[in-house]
Amino acid sequence: MASDHKSGLAPWWRRWSMPWWLTAPLWLIIAVLAAVAFGRMFAWDAYAVLAILNSITIIVYLPAWPIALVAALGRRPVLALAAAAVVIAQVAFLAPELAASHPLPSWTANAATFRLFDGNVYNSNPSMAGYAAQIRVLRPDVVTLEETNPPDVDQLRSSGALAGLPYQFEVFGYDPFVFLIASRFPLEGTRVVNLYGRPLIVETTLRLPSGPQPLWVVHTIAPLPVSFDQWKGQLQAIRSAIQLHGPAGLLVVGDFNATWNNKGLRAILDTGMTDGAAARGHALEMTWSQMMSPLPPFTRIDHLLTGPGVEVTRYATQVGPGSDHRDLFATIAVRH
Repeated sequence: MASDHKSGLAPWWRRWSMPWWLTAPLWLIIAVLAAVAFGRMFAWDAYAVLAILNSITIIVYLPAWPIALVAALGRRPVLALAAAAVVIAQVAFLAPELAASHPLPSWTANAATFRLFDGNVYNSNPSMAGYAAQIRVLRPDVVTLEETNPPDVDQLRSSGALAGLPYQFEVFGYDPFVFLIASRFPLEGTRVVNLYGRPLIVETTLRLPSGPQPLWVVHTIAPLPVSFDQWKGQLQAIRSAIQLHGPAGLLVVGDFNATWNNKGLRAILDTGMTDGAAARGHALEMTWSQMMSPLPPFTRIDHLLTGPGVEVTRYATQVGPGSDHRDLFATIAVRH
């Protein structure tokens, strides 16, 4: 066997050396990914393109994984180490979100609960039949919807899906920045917070049998194509509003157009809010976009956030019929 090895019969992976024409483009890919990683570390969301790339951290660095392996097998140790460094950076960026899972607090065992359904129904969605069917099957106690134009609301009401949810509030309009809240519980003190000439937050209070529960429904613009500065400003406004109110007892849900790897959402979480999906171990359940087949949804921009005294006990996403977003369905426990 020793003579065979010396005569060139060793396994191919011990004899193969990556040619320059393959090494060069792989170096280019790693250089670009390293630049994105440096941008994430030292210029976090400073530019729109970085913010968008940060929002897809889960996939943007994936080429580094096979490159590290191929470079190691091809006797290109420097390239292999550079690719491995990018892999380590991706893991470090994702770690806080993946590590956010925690056991349910003991108080939730005997707490009052209600079921909440949230969805961005997509303002160009011609039919609410799928959403009406979901609501009838899931029987949520509270429904919060974004991008519900008047024809959408009319369809939902005429279908009977909202019949058991008599307390309703609608932000009326024919653009994407409209809302509908439908609840089995009375709504009190409802008001709309506007920024840059469009609704950003609907603030209300659910009058639960166990006591009042503040509920905020949000919808920010995307970082592109409207305005990157306005996107950052809206996330900052949500953070400031939470700080002013205080996170205790607060429930915030909706389309944030941001992920854990966007600076604005992380700042919101730093106020003391908990991401219900991550807390229940569903950090990798993506919500956008359903309209890039054959690709599955590849980023999580729809969130259900809770302050101290409120906890998501069950969480799942559902196919948003006719929408580019998956919708959220959760059981919420409240300590009163």
